[in-house]
Amino acid sequence: MDVDASNGVPAFDLVVRDVLVLDGSDTPGMRGDVGVRDGRIVAVASAGTLAAGNAQVVEGEGLALAPGFIDAHTHDDLEVIRNPAMPAKLSQGVTTVIVGNCGISASPVLPGGTPGGRVPDPMNLLGDDGEFAYPRFADYRAAVDAARPAVNVAALVGHTALRQNHMDRVGRAASDAEVAAMRAQLRESLDAGALGLSTGLAYASAFQAPDSEVLALAEELDHRRHAYASHLRDEFEQIVPALEEAVAVGRHSGAPVRVSHLKCAGVDNWGRSGEVLAALEQASLEHGARGHDVACDCYPYAASSSTLDLKQVTADYDILVTWSQPHPDQGGRLLAEIASDWHTTLLGAAMRLQPAGAVYYCMDEADVRRILAHPLTMIGSDGLPRDPRPHPRLWGTFPRVLGHYARDEKLFPLHTGVHKMTGLPAARFGLHDRGAIREGACADLVLFDPATVRDVADFHDPVRPAAGIHAVWVNGRLAYDGREVAGERHGRFLAPR
Repeated sequence: MDVDASNGVPAFDLVVRDVLVLDGSDTPGMRGDVGVRDGRIVAVASAGTLAAGNAQVVEGEGLALAPGFIDAHTHDDLEVIRNPAMPAKLSQGVTTVIVGNCGISASPVLPGGTPGGRVPDPMNLLGDDGEFAYPRFADYRAAVDAARPAVNVAALVGHTALRQNHMDRVGRAASDAEVAAMRAQLRESLDAGALGLSTGLAYASAFQAPDSEVLALAEELDHRRHAYASHLRDEFEQIVPALEEAVAVGRHSGAPVRVSHLKCAGVDNWGRSGEVLAALEQASLEHGARGHDVACDCYPYAASSSTLDLKQVTADYDILVTWSQPHPDQGGRLLAEIASDWHTTLLGAAMRLQPAGAVYYCMDEADVRRILAHPLTMIGSDGLPRDPRPHPRLWGTFPRVLGHYARDEKLFPLHTGVHKMTGLPAARFGLHDRGAIREGACADLVLFDPATVRDVADFHDPVRPAAGIHAVWVNGRLAYDGREVAGERHGRFLAPR
């Protein structure tokens, strides 16, 4: 049947036929047909049984159809406005980005919030000072709606953004009056559609914030709708106490906890992933008397990327400088090489390069695999789109999970990899009607070849689209055809319900 008898309209706008349907639920796929109308999935049937009528038909023999991938951890806050075509995300199958992570967000940011009107590090990862033009969260939401990015956007509010709005300097604890002002601004943002609160307590801009400051802010979170996401205060030796601190915030407020880019950083920390995951499991006994809703995200690489942090300068592993404001010619070189050329120490070179960005080869592959494979782990790229020489995770995270880790290394089945980037983050962040192939769900879809999907971007040539992604639809409309991003954009701002 290809016509709805009740109103005479075509039954489908699009039929994807004879595909391996991976529905996002962590169950093995089945061959089937999927019908889409008016931006939603309206039929999922056995292969060859949907009559297409006048619908566009995509033959999917040999291919897999999954829900559009949800990037659980991004810094695309300003990128979705600056470059709304979002090729780095669409080309790897991402249809929804969660922004505002690590305590840094594009809004709410008051102009001149700190001396000189400069945003504090690491907010400069998002954009230049003048790009922070959204003093209210409602202003940012309106700007996203106006830009109409090619992907859907859900946004957290950054703790550091709130601090810079209400404190004369961020290298101290906030006063009671400053905390009250931050709470009021957070409450206004949540009412305007923010997904929750994020912190980046490892950074100097928030490190001096005591537990009491974060606990007070988290009291504004509605545990039924809002999440608490944390870049832990320490990802090195004190990672377990830092994890316990994050869980305590969740238990105090009732908000679910999302641990950002979980890792065991630093040579002395290698091999501790089992211990860290055990602590995460203990905290997440969701149905037990002591349990709480806790999960984490992880990217599939043994190297991290951020600003060039003087506290992380070490000779224990390589540090690749990706950009430097005073010395742009040094981008793409190892810090050790720069220090040798300048006849100075690693720290001395890092100080001269400031402000700058870097890739840190600070993790052990075995730990990365163990964390990736854990049932509580979602996939998040943590990509930095403004970086002139970005970490390859910006363009390669999701196909790397599916190709390298699921297919080639057999770290987990393909359907589990898909679940980690669809159904799991949709459930954990309350993104209703996303992350699933089922009747009634929004038609965010990615068609890919399980045999050839892979990341192509690498550290030497990081701006390269993935292989094996054949088509991407956002809200039922074609967004990427495997070669080019579509001219029309159909992403939406997603607010919790």
